[in-house]
Amino acid sequence: MASHENTIVASIRFQPVGKLYHFDATKIDDLKAGDYVIVSTSRGRELGEVAGLLSGKNSPKGSHKPVERRASPRELVMGRMWQGRELEAMVACREKAHELKVTGIKIVRADYCYDGSRLTFIFSSEGDESIDLAPLKRAMRRSIRKTHIEFRKVGPRDVAKIICGMGACGLEERCCSRFLSDFSPISIKMAKAQGISLNPQEITGMCGRLRCCLIYEYQLYAEARKHLPKRKKKVITPRGVGKVLNVLPLKQAVVVKLEDERRVEFHQDEIQPYDELKALQQKAEKPCAIHKDGACDCGNKST
Repeated sequence: MASHENTIVASIRFQPVGKLYHFDATKIDDLKAGDYVIVSTSRGRELGEVAGLLSGKNSPKGSHKPVERRASPRELVMGRMWQGRELEAMVACREKAHELKVTGIKIVRADYCYDGSRLTFIFSSEGDESIDLAPLKRAMRRSIRKTHIEFRKVGPRDVAKIICGMGACGLEERCCSRFLSDFSPISIKMAKAQGISLNPQEITGMCGRLRCCLIYEYQLYAEARKHLPKRKKKVITPRGVGKVLNVLPLKQAVVVKLEDERRVEFHQDEIQPYDELKALQQKAEKPCAIHKDGACDCGNKST
């Protein structure tokens, strides 16, 4: 068995902008990005595209299923042929769901396996209530024979990614459909850290969830804010004591309202925290307590 240093791991995706999965490609010669391969997954054999190769220290640790082989030209043609039938299958499933009065779900895509042996209907549903899909499954299995039928539920972010279209910001193509291969957790804290308006219309994407782009610059703002006082904190400036009205992380500056009501912008190096400075002054003015050994709180010996 090959050592970890000699292992070559292939990052493979099964959708154009899909999540990357890792497989051991050590036994496949001259594999490169853009090649198509056949791999065994928990759902059966899949046709995937090699997005990149990792080796040595850069390769992820752990055991990975092996890449079985390169996809043959015939398999590539078959994959495109079955892909061309996906729209027809999705429309048929929607019509059958309407006929059977299966409500509360939306069929957003149909995915054929590269050889047509498996067909997965991807759907979303409103709320968390479980919906009985048994009648629809039976109907589709009778309609499409010799093919294993599956139904898989996805969330609103995945639905927006599949449907594509213009983003809430005005971009012609949404980030999730264009380049995001995975979704990161997004919180309202990220909008607050960047000083973005909390108006739902401004921070909500087409999926109805917080926009994925809120995470893009969050770490930069969070790091910049570490060295700046928070709003409403008192600070000491070259022009006197004041209260922080606004924080400008990228400029490493704050806007301070002085005691004479003026509003002045100061760089981080020009201000000092009022509370900390006052505490140090009080400690310096406080008389030292002498202990039995002759030492005082400041560490000096009494004479």
